[in-house]
Amino acid sequence: MSFEGSSSLALHHVGYAAKAIESAAEMYVKRFGYEARTPLIHDPLQTAWVQFLAFPGDRVYLELVSPDGPESRLTNAVRRGGGLNHLCYTAEHLEKAIACLMQSGMLLISPPQSAVAFAGRRVCWLLGEDPLPIELVERNEICDLCVPGRTLSALTAPPDIGQNACGQPVSVVP
Repeated sequence: MSFEGSSSLALHHVGYAAKAIESAAEMYVKRFGYEARTPLIHDPLQTAWVQFLAFPGDRVYLELVSPDGPESRLTNAVRRGGGLNHLCYTAEHLEKAIACLMQSGMLLISPPQSAVAFAGRRVCWLLGEDPLPIELVERNEICDLCVPGRTLSALTAPPDIGQNACGQPVSVVP
């Protein structure tokens, strides 16, 4: 079965579980040339610390994730050595994407909820036949890049003069 709404999905990030985000980030920056795109972010709903890295000019992120304590969902993954943890896609219509993925055999393991790392945008988690969890993050509009680490106030602030909310140029008449 093909996913009918696949045009509304786009790869956003690859999640990588690390025991210590700071040392992992330093290694990815020095070895591969990544840039840190966010500071460390604590997400209590995900029971995790996260930091997003990306190559200059790239829109796909590497998300380093680490447990925020011994009861975190990530604790076992890190004990097993960490590594590839999940893939995340943006979805224009979260409920439609969930329904399509569930029709294809995936199971919703965490319903949509607000995420600190995405300025309150909703995220959810699904699992398929393979053991790699899939995260979906909801886009607010078609040109929303779901930039991690932005605050809600940054999303609601008026755009720069000369640009619309999508960053496209507009003529400004005084």
